[in-house]
Amino acid sequence: MQTLTQSGQAESETPSTLIHCVRDRQHAKRELERLANRSTGDSQKQAMATVEDILDTVRSQGDQALMTLTERFDGFRPEPLTVAPEELEDAWRKTPQKLQSALELAYRRIQDFHQHQRPNDLMVQGIHGEQLGRRWRPVQKAGIYIPGGRAAYPSTVLMNAVPAQVAGVEQLVMTSPAGSDGQINRTVLAAAHLAGIREVLRLGGAQAIAALAFGTETVPKVDVISGPGNLYVTLAKKAVYGQVGIDSLAGPSEVLVIADQSARVEQVAADLLAQSEHDPLAAAVLLTTEASLAEHLPSHLEAQLKGHPREQICRASLSNWGLVVICESLERCAQLSDHFAPEHLELLVEHPHAIADCIKNAGAIFIGPWTPEAVGDYLAGPNHTLPTCGTARFSGALSVETFLRHTSLIEFNRSALEATANAVRELASSEGLHSHAESVRIRFE
Repeated sequence: MQTLTQSGQAESETPSTLIHCVRDRQHAKRELERLANRSTGDSQKQAMATVEDILDTVRSQGDQALMTLTERFDGFRPEPLTVAPEELEDAWRKTPQKLQSALELAYRRIQDFHQHQRPNDLMVQGIHGEQLGRRWRPVQKAGIYIPGGRAAYPSTVLMNAVPAQVAGVEQLVMTSPAGSDGQINRTVLAAAHLAGIREVLRLGGAQAIAALAFGTETVPKVDVISGPGNLYVTLAKKAVYGQVGIDSLAGPSEVLVIADQSARVEQVAADLLAQSEHDPLAAAVLLTTEASLAEHLPSHLEAQLKGHPREQICRASLSNWGLVVICESLERCAQLSDHFAPEHLELLVEHPHAIADCIKNAGAIFIGPWTPEAVGDYLAGPNHTLPTCGTARFSGALSVETFLRHTSLIEFNRSALEATANAVRELASSEGLHSHAESVRIRFE
């Protein structure tokens, strides 16, 4: 491992290429910015050209394009495109009892939490007798994208389906990539059955997003698309936004841990690995006031990587996007965390609530040593679909409101219009909008 002295010169410590370590100076901010921008670059421009071609093909050719593109990218022809309801039931029956119980517990906890999110309609009495309000109503159709590839994510089925159902969405369509045998992961299908999803498509990638956004002979056009995916999925969601609503533009996952002298190094190592095993682009960051914690971390990471089933993914993630920063104080840790705006923030400190109160930018905060980020991934209750790559500065988690839209309600009586008519006409005239002013005046003739 290398650290930087206060002058910025490298000084040798325990040799390690697994995770990069720096002392907190301007260099730390630059490193965090590099991590936040890890999904951008020339590769994104090239991918966008591919995505635009896929979108155009699906828009013009419908189901035929979905067949051809899936055969090209996933190695099988999706005939039929839809998964039969009996397959969903069969997947649930074949799920081991302990896993069924775990899924049911997660479903109940996620549902219980999201029930509290539904906003109330609002109606206000104006000072002149007018009625002013806001009314919430669900979208009619929602599509949820469940990624495949390196892992299966039944938890993501529940995290996307539950808020849509609590919102009152009438029709929920799930799409997920299948393997080369044309089969979607059985536990993903079991979770869909548990969540009451009846329309499931064996589609992945940008073509799945295009199908949901434009509609085809088989796939209904939806109003909102939610769910994370790879770079092609994210760029496709970005491209179709405006024709359809989206939840967010999720990038590679990330965790930032703030730790002091009370933190156990083996827990810190486990929590960093729990993030890095997601993806080679996942970022794992430790901000600590304890130089000894940073010094001993690499050996604990190496020990936990022995025999790890996803060792290569972890090593790629940590070597490219892992970072340890030794800070002068916990206050400075909090400042750097806000600069990074992490998706997941763990507080392994003696007084975690004091630090949590100082944090401005984070997708989710995990408070204290008994709250590993894994509980949030599966069953804590709040949604695990969170802003990544710095977007926690201006956005939050997937929620019930993602699947709702609000309508303003405005009702003036004669007295209210009389009391405000002159002001409306003055404002309309100032903008040169003659008929706006006339539409008020003519009501009093």
